[in-house]
Amino acid sequence: MNAEPHHGTLLLVEDDAVFSSVMGRALRRRGFEVVVAAGVDAALAQARQTAPRYAVVDLKLGGDNGLELIPVLRRGWPGMRILLLTGYASIATAVEAIKRGADDYLAKPVDADAVARSLLDATADVAANTADAEVADTPLQLRRLEWEHIQRTLLECGGNISETARRLGMHRRTLQRKLEKHPVCERSED
Repeated sequence: MNAEPHHGTLLLVEDDAVFSSVMGRALRRRGFEVVVAAGVDAALAQARQTAPRYAVVDLKLGGDNGLELIPVLRRGWPGMRILLLTGYASIATAVEAIKRGADDYLAKPVDADAVARSLLDATADVAANTADAEVADTPLQLRRLEWEHIQRTLLECGGNISETARRLGMHRRTLQRKLEKHPVCERSED
């Protein structure tokens, strides 16, 4: 019987119990020792206990923001490879994640193979730059531009919905409805 590869400890920071259970099992089958945390405080406690080699962090963690966790993990464990996952993908969020110290950024839905490749591939951080270059060559749809502007303003406001709505000149509920929708496709279909 062949020995399964062992890549080291992976900290999975995800507040969706079903997603974390499924992804955790899948990553264990791919040779990671997975520890799970549902929020920022639990993630830091797990990191102190296990000194993980990898971290997969969700952007939205209930009341917490995964972006805030990235620089803390980077300072505490400089060699850790950090991947940010989100169901609310935008170029602004990807750029912010990289600025804060993430090594890569993937949009949900994502499979365990893509996560494992991102964590194990030393050239994975180049993929985000390549994807941005491809998107820049294609004109963005008006709805996508609006989504990007909302995301950028939301980041500038530290995730504060009310302040973001004020800056954008829209009602708070309108902004919340826009944020609940999935981002629009980046490329127009011909």
